[in-house]
Amino acid sequence: MPMPADARKRVLLFAEAVTLAHVARPVCFARGLDRSRYRVAIAVASHAARHVAAAGIEHLALDSIEPRRFLAALAQGRALYDDDTLQRYVQCDLALIERFAPDVVVGDFRLSLSVSARLAHVPYVNIASAYWSPYYVPPGWPVPSLPLTRFLPLGLAQAVFSVARPAAFVLHCGPFNRVSVRHGLPPLPRDLRCVYTDADIVAYSDLPELFPLYGAPPTHRFLGPVLWQPAGELPEWWDQLPADRPCLYVTLGSSGDARLLPRIVEALAPLPVTLLVASAASLPFTLPSNVFAAPYLPGLLAAQRSRLVVCNGGNLTAYQALAAGVPVLGIAGNLDQLLNMQAFERAGVGHTLRADRFTSGDLRTAVEAILGGSGHIGAVKTLSHSAAASAFDARVAALIGELVG
Repeated sequence: MPMPADARKRVLLFAEAVTLAHVARPVCFARGLDRSRYRVAIAVASHAARHVAAAGIEHLALDSIEPRRFLAALAQGRALYDDDTLQRYVQCDLALIERFAPDVVVGDFRLSLSVSARLAHVPYVNIASAYWSPYYVPPGWPVPSLPLTRFLPLGLAQAVFSVARPAAFVLHCGPFNRVSVRHGLPPLPRDLRCVYTDADIVAYSDLPELFPLYGAPPTHRFLGPVLWQPAGELPEWWDQLPADRPCLYVTLGSSGDARLLPRIVEALAPLPVTLLVASAASLPFTLPSNVFAAPYLPGLLAAQRSRLVVCNGGNLTAYQALAAGVPVLGIAGNLDQLLNMQAFERAGVGHTLRADRFTSGDLRTAVEAILGGSGHIGAVKTLSHSAAASAFDARVAALIGELVG
């Protein structure tokens, strides 16, 4: 029997909508909660509220920086948030917490919650990517595409980044720690991974097979991958695709270099394939007959129809490919994408090309090798079941039940 509405526990999620993944993960988290037991709302910026509304979830207005500002800082290697922005975020968080009176708050890349949830004395769950865990040991830190490194020979760029990275991580912690101390809280260790994953509970939206943790406390746990796709009608051409050639699903998502998409299409269109292209921006040329495009595509369905997924290497689309049982080719630029693809490639389920050194020839060679070989098939099948059968909803329900009793 449903509980009375006023007796339900309250869960407030914060989606820092600087990329689509940081909205998709809270939406999937909220879907895993029984609405007869919980009142659930997501605080999100207005430009991403449609994704929350489409899922039938209550949403509240959230002060967030524009995605283009975030992506510009990422591309320049600058701190993603300054002191004033984080201080403003803390005040916004506290106002929403007071208004909604949650029993637990859940954040996705809302770094200010490490301060505001503690000030409000509310349990805080942080949804994070496992490659940012202090307990994950990457085989190396790949150099991202940065102004200082993108024009250097790759070996030299990697050497420069390897020397500079520890100091850069310390500098990027500065704004957060200054705001934390301003509110009477102790600073975190000067390691960006600690800032990204600070919480009462850290919930990783990944497979532990891809990102093993070493020495992690029980407050760090895996939920499994998020398998989300935007709501909406299928394009008119969806049921009219030719069946005589393999499909490739192509998308650069919300954080890929959109300038590369025309070059990707031009490079792959001459191959004996059908391209399913998701792009909110229009392509600057007439599409060849074997290219079908739409502003948004349901990523899971598109991956299931395809032999290969070509994307930016980000977490969201890479797991869609894995769940569909197909390899992923990531054209990666920022550190998130490179770290994610590093694990997928190490597991034998993906291949990485660098966005800052992209060539049409390299792309065609990689695609032809993947389509013509069987090297990825066994590894993909092994991990595909883990991704597709992820008990994400059950783990979410158990986690929140544990916190609110």
